[in-house]
Amino acid sequence: MQLWDPGQVFAILCVLAVIFAAAWIFFRGNVGRCDSAVDLSGKTVIVTGANTGIGFMTTLDLAKRNARVILACRNREKSEKAKEEIVAKTGNTNVVVRLLDLCSLKSVRDFAKQIIEEEPRLDILINNAGVLNEGRRKTLTDEGLETLFAANYFGPFLLTNLLLDLLKKSAPSRIINVSSVINKFATIDFENLNAEKSFKHHHQYADSKLAVILFTRQLAKKLEGTGVTANVLHPGTVYTDLFKNLFFLLRYPLLTFIRIFCKTAEEGAQTSLYLALSDDVKDISGKYFVDCQLMESGANPLSRNMEVAEKLWDVSEEITGLSSKKKN
Repeated sequence: MQLWDPGQVFAILCVLAVIFAAAWIFFRGNVGRCDSAVDLSGKTVIVTGANTGIGFMTTLDLAKRNARVILACRNREKSEKAKEEIVAKTGNTNVVVRLLDLCSLKSVRDFAKQIIEEEPRLDILINNAGVLNEGRRKTLTDEGLETLFAANYFGPFLLTNLLLDLLKKSAPSRIINVSSVINKFATIDFENLNAEKSFKHHHQYADSKLAVILFTRQLAKKLEGTGVTANVLHPGTVYTDLFKNLFFLLRYPLLTFIRIFCKTAEEGAQTSLYLALSDDVKDISGKYFVDCQLMESGANPLSRNMEVAEKLWDVSEEITGLSSKKKN
C-alpha cells in the first residue's frame, strides 16, 4: 500500500524548502559588516575573552590593522595559543596576553593596575567576554558574588571604571560593550542582583545583559565632553563556545540549528569592529547597535530608563567597592 504519492512528497519538500529559505533569510539576510579600512598603528586595544569565538575574531582583525592588542583572558594556556595563531596570521608581534578573571574583583583590580603601570595609552576597550552557565546551579565567587552576574556585569563595570583615566588620557577613545538580544526579556530587581532571593539561570543571564546596556547609557552620560564614547551591541546569534554548558539534550539540537542558520564568529565580530573603528559612530555614545546599525528599538524599553540606570550605577559602585575608593 502506497502511503505517499509523488505529488505529496514533492509538496512536502517544497514546503520544507520554503521554511528553510525563510529561516535563512530571517537569521542571515541582514548580516552587517564593518567596511572600515582604518589603520591602528600606534593604538592600543584591550579585548576581554579574546582567546575564542567572537573575541578571537575581533582581536585577529584588530591585529591585522597593526594595533597593539592585549588579550585579556583567564586561561593562560589557551590565550597563548590564540596569541601565537594571531601573530602567525597577521605578522603583528605586538600582541600580548594579560590574565583577567572577570568573576574576581581582585583579578580585575590586579589587571587594571598592571595595564595602568605598563601601558601609556588605551584607545579601545572591548568588553566582549561573557558566560552563560546554562544548566548550572547558582555558584558564588570567593567575594560572595553570583558568578554569572559577576562575569557579565560587575567585572566589566569595575574594569571599565578603573581604566577610565587612561582612556580619557588617550582620547578620542572608545568603549564597546557586548550585550545580547535576550535583554528584551529581562528586568532589574535591585533586591536580587546577586540572586539573594532566587536564582534562575536564564533570568540571571538576561538581567545581566540588560544591566550592561543600562551601564553603557549611564557611562556615556558621565563621559560627555571627555572625548570617550561608549556604545553597546547585540552580536547576533553566533556559533561559539557560549553554549557548551547547556544540557546535552538541548545543546546538540540547538548547536545544529545555529551552525546551519546563524552567524560565524567572524560575522558576529563585525558590529564590535564597526563600533571600534568606523567614523560613522565617532561622535555617537550611549546607543544600542545590531548588525552595524543603530537599533534602539531592539533594546528593552527599560534600558532607556535613566533613573534605573543611575540607581544601578550607584548600587554597582557599592558592590564593587568603587564608592569606597572615591571616599579614600
